[in-house]
Amino acid sequence: MSLKLRLSRAGAKKRPFYKIVVADSRSPRDGRFIEKIGTFDPILAKDSDKRLVLDEDRVKHWLSVGATPTDRVLRFLAERGLATRVNGNNPEKAKPKKKAQERAAARAAAAAPAEGAA
Repeated sequence: MSLKLRLSRAGAKKRPFYKIVVADSRSPRDGRFIEKIGTFDPILAKDSDKRLVLDEDRVKHWLSVGATPTDRVLRFLAERGLATRVNGNNPEKAKPKKKAQERAAARAAAAAPAEGAA
């Protein structure tokens, strides 16, 4: 059984509130879970103590058993020093796409003869 530390959404429409749970990776997002190990309230201010509440002992236990946190939960754990997170870098994604490259080449080609005439 593959275990995940992940967020389970609760709260009303337009008022999100998340439970941090340990669940089987095959179970639905808001469905069955094994244990609730914390909460996350994104509406509260970032410096609020109640924004992120974690049972650190249980988190350590589940990590030692082999549960893998999702990206968002891994960020929370890294903030608390419970896990290490490597910042991702995808420079290919920032490059202009095909049409943008064609437009830039066309602009450069149109500007080149104009510079030669002046």
